[in-house]
Amino acid sequence: MDDIVEQLSRSTTSGISDALDRLAIPGQAHGIYPLDPTFRLAGRAFTGFYQPVDVNGGTVGDFIDEVPVGGVVVLDNGGRTDATVWGDIMTLVAARNGIAGTVIDGVCRDFVRSRELAYPVFSRGRWMRTGKDRVQLVSVEVPVTIGTVRVHPGDIVVGDGDGLVVVPRAREGEVLETVLAIEQAEEKIRQAVSEGARLDDARSRSGYHALQSRSSST
Repeated sequence: MDDIVEQLSRSTTSGISDALDRLAIPGQAHGIYPLDPTFRLAGRAFTGFYQPVDVNGGTVGDFIDEVPVGGVVVLDNGGRTDATVWGDIMTLVAARNGIAGTVIDGVCRDFVRSRELAYPVFSRGRWMRTGKDRVQLVSVEVPVTIGTVRVHPGDIVVGDGDGLVVVPRAREGEVLETVLAIEQAEEKIRQAVSEGARLDDARSRSGYHALQSRSSST
């Protein structure tokens, strides 16, 4: 795990979301949630793009051994909820290979295995029907869409019980800087209100509302 990924992994998706808003970056993956609310993940995206099968057929893909240790598998299945692209065997191999987790704009199956191995999966839900002969993997390591957010290979993906955010690689430094500033302000507010201060006064002194508003330079 590289330094920026490691630092963002210690932040919440709420804090990162506020930083993305501040910088006018659309990085909140709407409709994508962890299968278990305790699941957390952080890593750089290894992407896969799916389409419905055509007359030539196709498979859900055997790409898993190409994903680097610490990477996050990010699969665009067009939001389909009627056919899976991830299941028991993929989870076993991913956990064995040290992959940080899987994100699907679509559904997965074999949730029990993910929970047994504490392997994080974020998706639109779960359903048992296979994607075999229904979807095909078209390409890997290409730009994909997850919950209306564009994800490029190498972007940072962070997920927790509140959902999933995507930090573009080209702007990860300024996102991290903004996240840290927001977290510092929030910690000052917590300390102040625990000592009896009014919330509005504590927020005003910390400049909290300005940190959540879109920067004039964006």
